Amino acid sequence: MKVFLSFVVSLLFLLPSQAQTVGIGTTTPHASAQLDISSSSKGFLPPRMTGAQRDAIVNPPAGLMIWCTNCSLAGEMQVFNGSQWTNMIGATKSETETQICNQRWKMQNLDVTTYRNGDPIPKVTDNAAWSALSTGAYCYYNNDSATYAAIYGKLYNWYAVTDPRGLAPAGFHVPSEAEWVALETCLGGTSAAGGALKDTGNLHWQTLNVGATNSSGVTARPAGVRSFDGSFYFINIYGTWWSSTASGSVDARFRRLSYATTLVFDGSQNRRDAYSVRVLRD
Repeated sequence: MKVFLSFVVSLLFLLPSQAQTVGIGTTTPHASAQLDISSSSKGFLPPRMTGAQRDAIVNPPAGLMIWCTNCSLAGEMQVFNGSQWTNMIGATKSETETQICNQRWKMQNLDVTTYRNGDPIPKVTDNAAWSALSTGAYCYYNNDSATYAAIYGKLYNWYAVTDPRGLAPAGFHVPSEAEWVALETCLGGTSAAGGALKDTGNLHWQTLNVGATNSSGVTARPAGVRSFDGSFYFINIYGTWWSSTASGSVDARFRRLSYATTLVFDGSQNRRDAYSVRVLRD
């Protein structure tokens, strides 16, 4: 530690012309590099953290780099580009995954406009038209993509979830009731799992956001719902996600998180309702 501090202090007293390049492991740092690290037996090790810990960094500057331990299949190097975190090929965190027991979940809500085969999913804004649907469709909360799309993704009715053309991208699927149960069990049961799933803070969740840790890396956010009659409710209060499991001939199973508790709520609702969708790897 003393050697390192002495090195830092010595750098502070270098003349500007002398401080243009610094070499570690080399006495001839490259003129184009501010810092040139040379080694044939050791590598550069950036800070290692989960996606949740990364998202808790306050005001990250463009160019900040970390190793995200639960992003992608085996973790990955990521850099902040000034507006969002991306991996080293430019993929955003919407394209990354988090490992939870033996499941790998996408870290953001689904935001696709086509089925897996390329067919378009209808965007329906009119309330009466929405209420009459018996086929797949999507919308944005309050039909306002400018405000809500980037944060919450789309809301889909259940007909889109189970359309045979495939709502989830290749290699993924919408979770069944049993897979939601497995997720909750892995995170401590229905009474505690909500805290592990919810995004932290009050930027998106309503004030209090009880017990939110996002220790799972899922970063669940409260996108609200669209009712079967076309009305919108509960933005910043509830996040609700479809399962692929039917319930009777009219309803389907869902999961819901609330700002006010760590509980995971489950139930059945009308298939014409519009909820968020989260997918996991096959």
